[in-house]
Amino acid sequence: MISLSIKTEKIDKQHLIEGKNGKILSVVLFENKDGQGKYGDDGFAVQGVSKEARESGTRGPIIGNWRHIGQGATGGNSKPKQEDSEEIPF
Repeated sequence: MISLSIKTEKIDKQHLIEGKNGKILSVVLFENKDGQGKYGDDGFAVQGVSKEARESGTRGPIIGNWRHIGQGATGGNSKPKQEDSEEIPF
């Protein structure tokens, strides 16, 4: 399971998507490169932007953080386990 906290004042309203039943906030989650952060977060959340905006170099603002909590649906941690092998998996 993942817990996500969003700072609503950081949301850029110009990048909200007009949906059939209202406005939609697109969120992209990134894992921290250096492991767990100072406050126990496992990664950060960025507001998604349109393909056109991304191609023009626009990035969405960082709007919050997320962390793994509890047990996943399979009864284990939600992070995949690394195999003890020297083989490259691709």
